Amino acid sequence: MKMTFRWYGESDPVTLSHIRQIPGVTGIVTALYDVPVGEVWPLDKILALKKTVEDAGLKLSVIESVPVHEDIKMGLPSRDRLISNYCETIKNLGKAGIDCVCYNFMPVFDWTRSDLNYPNEDGSNSLAYITESIRAIDPEKGTLSLPGWDSSYKKDELKRLLEFYRHMTEEELWENLTYFLKPVIDAAEAAKVKMAIHPDDPPWSIFSIPRIITSKKNLDRFLSICPSVYNGLTLCSGSLGASRENDIVDMVHSFVGRIHFAHIRNIRWQGEDGFIETAHRTDAGSLDIYGIAKAYIDEGADIYVRPDHGRMIWGEEGRPGYGLYDRALGAVYLNGLFEAIEKGKNNV
Repeated sequence: MKMTFRWYGESDPVTLSHIRQIPGVTGIVTALYDVPVGEVWPLDKILALKKTVEDAGLKLSVIESVPVHEDIKMGLPSRDRLISNYCETIKNLGKAGIDCVCYNFMPVFDWTRSDLNYPNEDGSNSLAYITESIRAIDPEKGTLSLPGWDSSYKKDELKRLLEFYRHMTEEELWENLTYFLKPVIDAAEAAKVKMAIHPDDPPWSIFSIPRIITSKKNLDRFLSICPSVYNGLTLCSGSLGASRENDIVDMVHSFVGRIHFAHIRNIRWQGEDGFIETAHRTDAGSLDIYGIAKAYIDEGADIYVRPDHGRMIWGEEGRPGYGLYDRALGAVYLNGLFEAIEKGKNNV
């Protein structure tokens, strides 16, 4: 397993120098953050980003992400031009030697949380999804103020998008995903870039907006749209694991070979469908992180992996979920699991 670390570019308070000092971390997961969604990523900018990472003694391993324009998800006439641009970006990434892209197909917003700084008993702070807080929001009255996504849209635009998606069925969203996927996977095959879709976070509908990358059944359906190995998954334990019905260990065994990128983090279930993000250790939350790590090693996986969201600990301030300290602890913990399981398997 190839350990990587998310970096948000030059504005990130976590620097490449910091990341280089984490034992066992060799790769960077990042993106171009100054190119408008839907436009082609210029090759020279990709190469400049790659050089910045390599000059720090690291490898540019995964692009996370190349965002999918909302018009594509909505199935609007403008999608053909936008899909063509997306394919050109994939081609340019391939020319730059990038071989893995993480992306998602979540309408309107990416991950959703009710709290960015939920106070834990040990004094740390976490991302959290408190069901009661989500249910108390009435989008029709313009009271949307969830952290992490609503600032991306002006109020009128957000209201328009919400209204549009409320009238879209899951099958219609599947149709739009299929329309996007087929030309993109053709481009990815030609460029030797493995596409790795990220599951919906959390994996259920919010405010009656459809979500479809949510379960083992739906992941299997997604992979069957384009059977190419270049059509694959980012298996995120925390996103899928928020649903009590999803067995992440079973998913690793079932989809190995089509999993190109692993996000590993733990959560603690709260109530019927709420959760609080925790330290990565198995005993910190509700997910079997040891079992997940063992499944990857038992299957002989050698893919990119990163510790996903971390808590804010030791007084650190910065981007919620993406501080240095707890994610660094997660990376070392995961590498320790991988090494111990591998050596135990080989009786070393």
